Amino acid sequence: MMARRLALIPMDDHDLVVERPQGLYCPAGDFYIDPWQPVDRAVITHAHADHARRGHGHYLATPQSAGVLRARLGDDIVLQTLAYGDTLEHHGVRVSLHPAGHVLGSAQVRLQHGGRVWVVSGDYWISGHDGEHNATCAPFEPLRCDCFISESTFGLAVYRWPRQAEVFADIDAWWRGNAEAGRASLLMGYSFGKAQRLLAGVDASIGPIVVHGAVDAINAAYRAAGVALPATQHAEALKGKAELNRALIVAPPSVKGSPWLKRFGNYRNAFASGWMQLRGARRRGAYDRGFVLSDHADWPGLQRAIRATGAERVIVTHGYEAVMVRWLREQGLDAGAFRTEYGDERIEAAAESEVSS
Repeated sequence: MMARRLALIPMDDHDLVVERPQGLYCPAGDFYIDPWQPVDRAVITHAHADHARRGHGHYLATPQSAGVLRARLGDDIVLQTLAYGDTLEHHGVRVSLHPAGHVLGSAQVRLQHGGRVWVVSGDYWISGHDGEHNATCAPFEPLRCDCFISESTFGLAVYRWPRQAEVFADIDAWWRGNAEAGRASLLMGYSFGKAQRLLAGVDASIGPIVVHGAVDAINAAYRAAGVALPATQHAEALKGKAELNRALIVAPPSVKGSPWLKRFGNYRNAFASGWMQLRGARRRGAYDRGFVLSDHADWPGLQRAIRATGAERVIVTHGYEAVMVRWLREQGLDAGAFRTEYGDERIEAAAESEVSS
């Protein structure tokens, strides 16, 4: 969604990141972070389509992001990689990338210049429960800084994620019950990030796992990066109706109502998303089941991440900015918001549709 405009805290001439029409800009370093319009130099936090777009002259991202970026933006992009924790200096600004826990290769961007440290989070996931991590990417790394630029996709107190183990136990029970009843199980989630997290968490012994082509293309990048995923196959490879009726089908939500699903006959569907926290969202989507699983921090996770930075100034980007800014100010922090073009799920859906099914 497009973030709503808030009254911003006054910008200082020495701010390390400011708003420009093209995106978030570092004046001292003369580069942008996740710009939404073509620029000469872009630091990319991760390869979701609302953060990584075509047309930039030069890209900087983590090595783990390279496979997905090239798959989505083309092999001809000028891409420089920077490993987690390594630094480079550009026009006097020291830049380093650090794990965000969101998807493969996702990074926070740490900027150091003139004795100040700013961190741009991009999208991130940090559990509200101790000891939980996203098994498909490096866990969120808290970074001490003077100013933290944070997302707020789920910045409302109602969003509190259950433990991952409970969610995957529910998914397995749903799949197993469908298989025993002779029905295939369509489990929908975005092809980049969510699909791989689902695959890594389910019990692959229940039955065969079928993936949509958009998911398969991203799986290759995950496997190349050393992420363990169960064996998957295309629907055409299954022999006979009995196998199809026991299958778990992992596909993007764009397949709902498409001809691609006709081959599976009598199936049940489910959607895995943080939005499934609200019953109304499941009803509107006409899903048989909704599983609450997000790659973004929930309300306790956002609070935990922000506190861990020790930042006295916080700038909020996409999501429930007004609520988050109000809460931050109640904590005595200097808080405001940036207007961005992040968080638009239609952009990601369009990127998925470009991948062959």
